[in-house]
Amino acid sequence: MKLLPVLLIAVGVAVMAALVVHFGADAVGAALLAIGFAGFAAVTGIHIALITVMGIAWGWLIPGFRPWVAIWGRFVRDSGSEVLPLSQVGGYVLGTRAVALAGVSATQGAASTIVDVTLEFVSQLAYVAVGLIWLLHLHADGGVSPPLVVLGLVCAGAMAAALILVQRRGVRYVDRIAGFLGQGWAARTAAGAAALHQALEAIYRRQSGIWLSFLTHFTCWIASASEVWIALWFAGQSLSFGDAIVIESLVYAIRSTAFFVPNSIGVQEGAYILLGGAFGLSPEMALALSFIKRARDLAIGLPTIALWQAIEGGRIWRRVAAKAPAAPLPDGE
Repeated sequence: MKLLPVLLIAVGVAVMAALVVHFGADAVGAALLAIGFAGFAAVTGIHIALITVMGIAWGWLIPGFRPWVAIWGRFVRDSGSEVLPLSQVGGYVLGTRAVALAGVSATQGAASTIVDVTLEFVSQLAYVAVGLIWLLHLHADGGVSPPLVVLGLVCAGAMAAALILVQRRGVRYVDRIAGFLGQGWAARTAAGAAALHQALEAIYRRQSGIWLSFLTHFTCWIASASEVWIALWFAGQSLSFGDAIVIESLVYAIRSTAFFVPNSIGVQEGAYILLGGAFGLSPEMALALSFIKRARDLAIGLPTIALWQAIEGGRIWRRVAAKAPAAPLPDGE
């Protein structure tokens, strides 16, 4: 691991510890107990369902749609991003690798991952737009500046349009992404790069798959706010679903901005305290929500990574066994 990610992780852990000490470990523990195991189980169950549906959204972009392949790849992708000390790109590589081992070609795996990540990001921008509009509605008396909200919406739309345009027209940019996802195969050969561009164009030509994937991702983003809403319900704190959307959409917007911090350690906690406080949540409950979500990621991610490692290990063992020379027969036989 490079030095910078290690330093960022150390700083993030220090920030988390400082926040717990500052607001009181007992108070944070009491907030976690208020949510309870039932609340944690509900949040985890909702997230498993969301990952499954997002896997199906990815699968609609892969020719010869096989839901279980894309769902498995999505679980591996998210587990790599949220559990392992990797950047988001590292999770994309693992997910692409997982579907490749299940029979999807490297070209199709890389191309579909690029488009799926793009559509998920664009749908996230739409989710943030919904959060900003609802925030403006809540503070229609002037507490939030409408021009700033409009500017945010315009910037989000411009980013979405630019990302898709660059992806379809910016050959060098796509080649760089493929260098990560395809382990350099597209960067080394003109044929590989051309195949990737053809695969991307083929995916974008299937408009029904593009729209299905986008709408599914957008629905999942909206539904993800139910995790915070239900956790607070178990804790006996009322929060409207619209307020939950504002908090969650802006938390993920902040996380995306701090993408260079592995697992957004420390960033996520600060975001929940900042945004939760605006809706009456105590810092202790805000930290509890963040920790519940991190525990959720571990509960889902660790078994997934263990299974993926077992599959990879079995494949390597079979390859080594196949290459090993046969043992010589005893003399005289």
